[in-house]
Amino acid sequence: MATIQCKDKRFSNIQAIVFDKDGTLENSEEYLRNLGQKRSRLIDAQIPGIGEPLLMAFGINGDRLDPTGLLAVGSRRETEIAAAAYIAETGRSWFESLAIARRTFEEADRYIGTAPSPLFVGSLEVLKYLSDAGLKLGILSAASTERVRAFVQRHQLEAYVQLQMGVDTGVSKPDPVLFLQACQALGVAPHDTLMVGDSAADIEMARNAGAAGCIGICWGRPEAAHLEAADVAISQLDEIQVIF
Repeated sequence: MATIQCKDKRFSNIQAIVFDKDGTLENSEEYLRNLGQKRSRLIDAQIPGIGEPLLMAFGINGDRLDPTGLLAVGSRRETEIAAAAYIAETGRSWFESLAIARRTFEEADRYIGTAPSPLFVGSLEVLKYLSDAGLKLGILSAASTERVRAFVQRHQLEAYVQLQMGVDTGVSKPDPVLFLQACQALGVAPHDTLMVGDSAADIEMARNAGAAGCIGICWGRPEAAHLEAADVAISQLDEIQVIF
């Protein structure tokens, strides 16, 4: 067990730290924005006039991605359902609307591809530092498990990360069952585990699961309003320090 110091907040008897992926370890804003724009354009080509409302629903405003918006924090399934709801408003049946959304998302995936997003500067070093300190580390993302595994493999994080978990079916963040499942997979108790994430959903999920604490991160802007519920907010990962 270790004591974690983060600014003026201290967490004792910590065995594990669970990280979100997008916006926390991976600087994926450009990729997500491009993906959302392509999805909106493809749907708008079939149903003219729906593109702009979809961009707003996804949380895209010009060249900016809202860190609290659907694309930033929602699972793929949730985003598909939201798109289908807008399509259904045009009078199409629910099943047809879902099918259109699913086909469009698949086409956007093929077009955008899987160009890797970079790690935030210093993330690799922090993961290595925490792992060397004896902490168990996991990634729990609203992205699919396949994308989480691809991310870990692409950046060669296997030596440091013991859990690679995404959302494929069923519940999504902020349901606390996800954090409980992550802790179980790591072999630790929630009250011995910290959550590090960039969204209110990460914080709510971990807190309701009985986590030892919640560290919010907003790279460069720790005063972000959506992180107010966190125990402490940071602007870069190296503010997480191990004290023995």
